[in-house]
Amino acid sequence: MPDQTLHLALDALLTALHALLVGFNLLGWARRRTRRLHLVAICATLLSWFGLGVAYGWGYCPLTDWHWEVKRALGETGLPASCIKYHLDLITGVDWSSGLVDGVVVGSAAAALAASVILNARDRVRRSPPSPRSRP
Repeated sequence: MPDQTLHLALDALLTALHALLVGFNLLGWARRRTRRLHLVAICATLLSWFGLGVAYGWGYCPLTDWHWEVKRALGETGLPASCIKYHLDLITGVDWSSGLVDGVVVGSAAAALAASVILNARDRVRRSPPSPRSRP
């Protein structure tokens, strides 16, 4: 498989993976069956943004890093730090403010984390057997 074809396939794969991860990070808390996995995924994402971000720059995402390597190999330049900003600009044709996009992304992730923590805690309480003291 020629390099160009491989890079185009990787670009499509990484776009799909990123879209799935973003969608799951935003909505994975809504279904009881996916809540625990969602909590792991959203915490891993935030750990990457703010943990790895100390060394690589705030908001660092290894998936975006790998994707941008592929896009640069395909000849793209001037890639923003955010995959969300890239796709928002691409889809709308508008050069969105990085600060605005980052603020909405972080706010959305914080809301998804809060929903996940609250619902996972509620589910855990509901799953636990009643204590002996609460029995008549």
